[in-house]
Amino acid sequence: MGINTQLKTLLLSASLSALVSLPPAHAGQNNRQDQAPMASAKEAKIKHWRVPNSELKFTDISELKTAFIDSTPAAKQDGIAVGKLGLDAGNNEQIVALAKEIAAGKHGKFDSLLIAHRDKLLFESYFSRGRIDLPHPQSSASKVYISTIVGRAIQLGYLTMADLDKPLVSFLKNLDPSRFTKGAEKITLHKAMMMRSGIRISDEQAEKFRQSSPELKGQGLLQAYLEASAPITEASQSFKYQNDPMLVMQVIEAVVPSSAKKFIKTELLDKMGISNYGWSTHPVSGLPGDASMTSRAMLKFGKLAMNNGLWNGEQLIPAAYIARATDRLIYPNEAEIFGGGEAVSNQGYGYYWWGTDLTYDGKSYASASAQGGGGMYIMLIAELDLVIVVTAHERENTTQQLIAERILPAFVSQPNKLASH
Repeated sequence: MGINTQLKTLLLSASLSALVSLPPAHAGQNNRQDQAPMASAKEAKIKHWRVPNSELKFTDISELKTAFIDSTPAAKQDGIAVGKLGLDAGNNEQIVALAKEIAAGKHGKFDSLLIAHRDKLLFESYFSRGRIDLPHPQSSASKVYISTIVGRAIQLGYLTMADLDKPLVSFLKNLDPSRFTKGAEKITLHKAMMMRSGIRISDEQAEKFRQSSPELKGQGLLQAYLEASAPITEASQSFKYQNDPMLVMQVIEAVVPSSAKKFIKTELLDKMGISNYGWSTHPVSGLPGDASMTSRAMLKFGKLAMNNGLWNGEQLIPAAYIARATDRLIYPNEAEIFGGGEAVSNQGYGYYWWGTDLTYDGKSYASASAQGGGGMYIMLIAELDLVIVVTAHERENTTQQLIAERILPAFVSQPNKLASH
């Protein structure tokens, strides 16, 4: 056997060692065994749970035949530094064992799991319908992106921190206040980003407002909400998971130059090197709605928050805003909380960020996370310098418990090894 042949054999053997067999399924044509799985041409069109004006839906993405599990993620020239799990930090055996269990379907329908430590991506894995280059629907994790956009508007001077406590309607000049319900002026950006607008409308009215019509375009939708709502009171301004992000996007549209859509692209995503994404248009208001992001793009949002709004030496978001957004400003009642476990406690809420204490070996570690239905997480654990990204497509409530039980131990007991050399 020649040297070149031997080298090829060794390289093939090394790459295959990163792969774990899954139950039989159909794989996309472009999946290769020596690199992270990529979307086929058809799959590349599927950036939402249901693609607008198309019959395509997320479940049309083929199931991977093999999971991709990588403890030495590849550098992609995408602004993400990479390292090696087990060398830079963490216990490689423990994390790989968890990934193999995920691949075997023991923990729900994961699509990806990424772990970064001290700004380096140390672990990257894709399962089921996960693809490295395919934006994954974010569901309510999109709310954190909206919160980040508000922070960007503050950094650029289109809003101020003081504006967060002003009446939200004061930024919207196309509304007719004479027709508002009583107390509409009590709604602020601060409260809307904590899901405390206080707007209360009937199910019948909500259904009516989901039907597109010319009078509901732009600020017309908010006008309709403020006319139909019961009076806004201190009692009604309790935490309620509802359409409050729509109110916030109305303000962004009103205060930034050109449009919210252009502002999101040019002043945030372009700055972060994110070009492969989806951002739906709200079918009624016409403003940006839910987002879809690749797992690596999600990691970038986590790193931005972990670094107090600093990105490549530029302050994109004020540090004071990040601190407030990721703080636990309110503690919802148990009925409003989704996801928990014995090691998960003290769940609170900031500006669309959830805050949770995760416990391992008798010690609690504070976390902040973006969370989306179906199983999307961008979790920050500042004390350990960890950013954890999860995508999935099954509604479940065990991910935080799993992180506490399986990921924390791999890093609590394995500090940065390179720092000691």
